[in-house]
Amino acid sequence: MSWNIANAKQQFSEVVRLAVEEPQAIYNRDKPVAVLISADEFEKFKQWKEAQRRPTISELFADIRAALIAEGAEDGIELPPRTTRPNPMVDDPHYWDEPQDAPASGAKR
Repeated sequence: MSWNIANAKQQFSEVVRLAVEEPQAIYNRDKPVAVLISADEFEKFKQWKEAQRRPTISELFADIRAALIAEGAEDGIELPPRTTRPNPMVDDPHYWDEPQDAPASGAKR
């Protein structure tokens, strides 16, 4: 059943009683603004919502970190040096030096 706000306020106990049987939609000027549902339906919704939740990137990294620690890599993973192509940030000792003819904006490479 659907209710406008004024009727829902006047007959609130009836709205609550009927919400146990089925959701009660409340409208304001023909636009839905709320739905009153039973406590059981709300618990089911909360469980469904939690099941649908995707882990955050922070949680995923925490899982990876825990797996690495369990494998004995508490200080991280040993990465071999990069050999397939030159890395100017490492190979060029003057890469981070200021250019001799620096433009007025002060932009780096």
